[in-house]
Amino acid sequence: MIIDRLYENVQKLGNVCIGLDTDIAYIPEWFLKKFISYEDAVFEFNKKIIDATIDIAACYKVQIAYYEAYGIEGLNAYKKTLEYLRNSNTIIIADIKRGDIAKTAEMYAKAHFEGDFESDFITINPYMGMDSISPYIKYIEKHEKGLFALVRTSNKGAEDIQYIESESGSKVYDIVGHKIHELGEQFKGECGYSSIGGVVGCTHADDALRIREELKNMFFLIPGYGAQGGKGDDVKLYLKNGNGGIVNSSRGILLAYKKFGDKELLFDECARKAAIMMRDDILN
Repeated sequence: MIIDRLYENVQKLGNVCIGLDTDIAYIPEWFLKKFISYEDAVFEFNKKIIDATIDIAACYKVQIAYYEAYGIEGLNAYKKTLEYLRNSNTIIIADIKRGDIAKTAEMYAKAHFEGDFESDFITINPYMGMDSISPYIKYIEKHEKGLFALVRTSNKGAEDIQYIESESGSKVYDIVGHKIHELGEQFKGECGYSSIGGVVGCTHADDALRIREELKNMFFLIPGYGAQGGKGDDVKLYLKNGNGGIVNSSRGILLAYKKFGDKELLFDECARKAAIMMRDDILN
């Protein structure tokens, strides 16, 4: 199962998930000038980042919005990036956060589990109900695919809805998490985790141990590290024996060349340095 591959990657390489959320503004001007088209500039930038980090990253997360914003050229860059990742034998998470139902969800599943935009995992928003997940299930059963469903996100606005308490005292995100966990029980791999994972931000660490204990078989995609304030010690609370989750960093990796400020280091070398520092911060 795909979750076993991801688990093994984490065991071998660490928890780093590199977010290829590539804004054109993130590309150094000297590199951008080499290319005529947006498509080529973004793809070649992504390629450099991938080549520099492939032996460090457990997987890569590609946020489709950054590519959709540039129309056909953007989607071509997205397609090329996914193809390059597949040929690099790594694991791809397409961050698409779809949340519709019925035939519409079937089309989203087909679009992102087959064809030009094929990936290994996709992110979905289950807050429309559990029937928003069912159209994806056949791909988990037959095609070695997986999902990461939003449970508790890392943004401040998560408190507006996800933290509302029910009559029983459970918060909305607890109820959603338990429903996703229950559904995922039938898709557990040999590693003990399910191919239906959850997005759980690390910026609210006060109840991390409870969440990890209650959602025992749920593999976490953990946003919020770095730019949003999450630290290695916060992340560790969501892991079990160093596994059970991947930690995303996008700007912290892509813009590392601005942080290090060393003209001797190219942006891809800086990305590698940042990824190693992140991996070690989580593991040590």
